Amino acid sequence: MDMKDEIRIGAPVPVVFAALNDPVVLKDCIPGCEELVKESDTELTAKVSLRIGPVKAKFSGAVTLDQSGAPNRFSLTGSGNGGIAGFAKGGADVELRAEGDDTVLTYEAKAEIGGKIAQLGSRLVDSTAKKLSRQFFERFKDVVETADAVVS
Repeated sequence: MDMKDEIRIGAPVPVVFAALNDPVVLKDCIPGCEELVKESDTELTAKVSLRIGPVKAKFSGAVTLDQSGAPNRFSLTGSGNGGIAGFAKGGADVELRAEGDDTVLTYEAKAEIGGKIAQLGSRLVDSTAKKLSRQFFERFKDVVETADAVVS
């Protein structure tokens, strides 16, 4: 499955980039995230509980960040295992572009799933992935804009 979108965030690029690399912010924004641990500057581990249609699963996984284009670009790859429910793996390329005092965040993500969740049908899985992505970015935008207003 492929997803891409763009969101305008009312904060400058350095603030948005810092938030995207802050495990406390990310844990607060990722739907179903129970734990997010920064193992190093480029490695995170996570535990996430999700419901996709009738299947509820707890995923444990790892994410690797490539910050070589920071602060305007970076990419991430990750994989998670939900036991009998299945697995997910994928990645995303993120670009941050300044427009005045705002940041336009553009992302392209690809994901691959297997196991029980893959048997649910691509329409259900795709719509759930898009819903979770939208929830993450709406929450992320709120958190960053609120934090930037407090700092400013």
